[in-house]
Amino acid sequence: MNFTVRDIMRHLNVGAEQRENTVDLLIAGSPEQQVKGVVTAFMPTHHVIEETIRLGANLIISHESPFYSHHGHTDWLANDPVYQHKRGLIEDAGIAIFRCHDSIHQSSPDGITEGLVHALGWLPHVEKRMKEAHVLSFPEEWTLRDMASHIRNATGIEYLRAVGDPGMVCRRAAILVGFRGNGNLTIPLMQQERLDLIIAGEGFEWETPEYVRDAVGQGLQKALIMMGHAESEIPGMRMLADRLKVAFKELNVQFVPNEPVYRVF
Repeated sequence: MNFTVRDIMRHLNVGAEQRENTVDLLIAGSPEQQVKGVVTAFMPTHHVIEETIRLGANLIISHESPFYSHHGHTDWLANDPVYQHKRGLIEDAGIAIFRCHDSIHQSSPDGITEGLVHALGWLPHVEKRMKEAHVLSFPEEWTLRDMASHIRNATGIEYLRAVGDPGMVCRRAAILVGFRGNGNLTIPLMQQERLDLIIAGEGFEWETPEYVRDAVGQGLQKALIMMGHAESEIPGMRMLADRLKVAFKELNVQFVPNEPVYRVF
């Protein structure tokens, strides 16, 4: 059976309420293009595009925009050589790129958060699934050090950043993926859900980290782990590939991981 890009897009949007200003758009290619193979990735980097070509695929489903802006505007990049080279590579290879951001976050449960919790093996610990967070309860006496070690081992992340006493016991935690680590989300959640630990992708460094630092300074048992934006959302895109393999058995669907963007010196 042959599938078009439109078929895949329609499948990804089933059950999702479309925002007026959604970023879930076809950034390159045509909706009527016949799909030869699918790659899912967090970010359609130069490496991911080259790997897509090598695999013989012609549709990339990415969580983030290929062109360095959340809303994908490219007018300001028109004369930039990096943008021009990347755009040319995509067009010359005949690759379609569909961004799957809003719909996967709006699904119930949030597909990106669920992917991370699944990768960590923590689905049995989920107590509550909220719009922007999963709240987890741990009967075991896991310390902050134990939590960080488990996250690194389960995801292959090279390093994490943490605030708090490494030996403190973390019985209640919340996971917030991507750019949900800001204080307006984490601080009320920490109080309302009586959390010991926030595990987040990223956020403004002068908000949640400073709040937790002050809480620790006041003698409270609070902690924070920042994984990194990509690191927290990559497992969700890996899970999406697994689900697409089931839905489109005739297609070759592959997940292509992103290498860490930062090096630690």
